[in-house]
Amino acid sequence: MTPLQLTHFTAVSAVGRGLAETLEALEQQRGGLAPCTFETVDLATHIGEVRGVDTTALPKELARFNCRNNRLARLGLLQDGFAEAVAKSAARWGRRRIGVFIGTSTSGILETELAYRGRSATGALPQEFNYAGAHNAFSVADFVRHALQLEGPAAVVCTACSSSAKVFASAQRMLSVGLIDAAVVGGVDSLCLTTLYGFHSLQLTSGSACRPFDIARDGISIGEAAAFALLERPPDRLGDDAILFLGAGESSDAHHMSSPHPEGRGARASIRQALAAACLEPEDIDYVNLHGTATTSNDSAEDLAVSAVFGNSVPCSSTKGATGHTLGAAGALEAVICALSIRHGLMPGGLNTTTVDPNLHVHYLRENHRGKVHRVLSNSFGFGGANCSLIFGRA
Repeated sequence: MTPLQLTHFTAVSAVGRGLAETLEALEQQRGGLAPCTFETVDLATHIGEVRGVDTTALPKELARFNCRNNRLARLGLLQDGFAEAVAKSAARWGRRRIGVFIGTSTSGILETELAYRGRSATGALPQEFNYAGAHNAFSVADFVRHALQLEGPAAVVCTACSSSAKVFASAQRMLSVGLIDAAVVGGVDSLCLTTLYGFHSLQLTSGSACRPFDIARDGISIGEAAAFALLERPPDRLGDDAILFLGAGESSDAHHMSSPHPEGRGARASIRQALAAACLEPEDIDYVNLHGTATTSNDSAEDLAVSAVFGNSVPCSSTKGATGHTLGAAGALEAVICALSIRHGLMPGGLNTTTVDPNLHVHYLRENHRGKVHRVLSNSFGFGGANCSLIFGRA
């Protein structure tokens, strides 16, 4: 694969808005999980809620897209001068030559939940409910394209928790065949009742802040996030702080609708494919950002996959103890965290994990480690065995 540059990137999550707040939270090992008080949810669980989503207003010309998911997307687009960077890219390449690829799992389903709550006596949904703009899975990509005033191809990837990792691969393929010259990639997933009660019904939510790779791990903490990156072909000369997207690997377990292959076969395949795409060996990776959801089966399967490729020498951790599992936005959010890790020489320790499960083999970090970080691998594995591994590196 020909490397691509992340010429600009940003994120909002439970740990903060923008790169500075996100980095500060990682450096201080400060998490954003808190007991759930969202909407009418009555569950003993922790969530990672983004502050200010409901007070973020959409411009009048984008009112048809109004829903929590698109308000969260707008909050992300407003950070770190990201929209301005895209505008400069559009001036260079043309608005029709920039693609938009967004990963999401539930999109604006909260808006439909609220609409059903507001049904009339006849059972009709409220007149103001706009399915196409506020719930349809494509609405978030359509919203981002209109918000950034772009006219190129746009697509949404919905492969559960690997959705916004796979958009990097989708964009790379479009760039490689010359259909576009740049791409806005990202992930947006917001809190809703369907995921909170749905994961609870599967007995996958923890009653406390999640503890990835801990001996007493007992489930996930659901979060929300919006994260974006601008991908472009790198110039001939790059600065020392340039971050490159080096390779992607994708696979499908086809094992079970909600459980990974117990031996991590699909996960291992996606990791090896990413290394091959980047022309790298396992020893070239300095840090692995684990999918690390804190469920018993997921962490065990990922441990088998990662240790089969890397042994137990490469430092690994999951950042979901800080942000929560942001579902369809997890891949993009953790890609941004990987970029910060490379730029600032930080391997973040996994929060809330007190005793690493002795049956797991990877070198799991509970405390932050400092040092040169040249190349990072990030894993994202979704329901149905939809796996994706990404590699990022220093120029």
